[in-house]
Amino acid sequence: MATVADVQDEPGQPPALTSLSLAEAAQKAKSKEQVITPFDVSGGFDEQGKPKAIDYNKLVDTFGSQRIDKPLLERFEKVTGHKPHRMLRRGLVFSHRDLNSILDKYEKGIPFFLYTGRGPSSNSMHVGHTIPFEFTKYLQDVFDVPLVIMLTDDEKFFHTPKLSLKDVYKFSIQNAMDIIAVGFDMKKTFIFADTSFVDGGFASAFNTNVREMGKRTTINQIRGTFGFNDSNNIAEFNFPAMQSATAFATSFPFIFGTDPKKVAKIPCLIPCAIDQDPYFRQCRDNAPKMGFLKPAIIHSVFLPSLRGNESKMSASDADSSIFLSDTDNQIKKKIGKAFSGGQDTAELHREIGGRTAVDVPFQYLTFFLEDDDELERIKVAYEKGEMQSGEMKMACTKEVQAYVSGFRERRKAVTEEVREEFMRPRQLTFRGMPGEKEQQDARERKIRALEEELERLRINP
Repeated sequence: MATVADVQDEPGQPPALTSLSLAEAAQKAKSKEQVITPFDVSGGFDEQGKPKAIDYNKLVDTFGSQRIDKPLLERFEKVTGHKPHRMLRRGLVFSHRDLNSILDKYEKGIPFFLYTGRGPSSNSMHVGHTIPFEFTKYLQDVFDVPLVIMLTDDEKFFHTPKLSLKDVYKFSIQNAMDIIAVGFDMKKTFIFADTSFVDGGFASAFNTNVREMGKRTTINQIRGTFGFNDSNNIAEFNFPAMQSATAFATSFPFIFGTDPKKVAKIPCLIPCAIDQDPYFRQCRDNAPKMGFLKPAIIHSVFLPSLRGNESKMSASDADSSIFLSDTDNQIKKKIGKAFSGGQDTAELHREIGGRTAVDVPFQYLTFFLEDDDELERIKVAYEKGEMQSGEMKMACTKEVQAYVSGFRERRKAVTEEVREEFMRPRQLTFRGMPGEKEQQDARERKIRALEEELERLRINP
């Protein structure tokens, strides 16, 4: 049986691949450039071999996405009537593809849906995992739209030799309960684990889209995008088609209805970490060929490791992460050891001040502290040397403890019955949902199809 320590936590929400050919090649080459892929997240190294922080501006240029700028934030607030989330205000959600198109459709009353996910690799998620889900919840509340959350337990099985199917399914169940505790609206949210959903009775349309996407995706495209070679198994080559299929509303007729022409026009917005962009570039390339709209994407940065902002939190390194199962005392100890931007002595710190750009406790405050004015006050005081590193760590500890404590209380309310309801294929409630007659017609067609299949089996046992 695999344990949390045995399983490497790979970057990405929605689901990512494990460290394979591209990551290994990067290590062998000892590249000094930053590496941000579904396989590896590293800021790279300078000429002296010192780790560098991740350069998100460079990623925007490399990936060809668009920066979320002040005019777009102003339009977001005007269209939605809501103040942008702190992650938007502070540039932690920083890049997009076609977000303006989603706002155009929202203004016109055209429904759309959200899609995000996670590759379950451990029993307990860490705070770096919950941050993107918290932002997704904000989007669901603001736009009042349905949400589909994909748990790629099969993907983790394909790519992690130490994991069994039993392991990954167990992780997916526990992770689902953690995700529910973020506070999603049950009436508007469907969560599914690949291993149970794909083989069930509601995945026919989903599997059709997987096949259609797979037919249009070549081996060379997968090799070029993900760095696969002849040592990768065939399931790994096929998985990107499955991740793409979730971006199409026709994959879920029990949510969006059975009129293919109407449902194919429902747009999708995918909040995800920037390392997942290669998956959805593939998806966007092939979507028009399948008669679908390209999914829009909104990218977030990574919550830094406790060791520094050159990499992300990793569940495989307990000392680099704060888990949702950590006690207040464990959180205090971990943040106490976090990388500091303070000076070597208190006297020098008072003289020249601290460096908030590299101070991990301050970076965590930008994620967790809601009050913009208080965050600015802390920033100025630290940089002037008026606040010492110990005080910064105390402020960070307070916020993170409150965040995890709130989660723990909500998690207690997530029973197995609640989890089963979130993961039950069903009609969701949202603006633009299929009408009652359409839903009834769909149910009757399903019943007739089942009756015909039973009759066929009776005749030809």
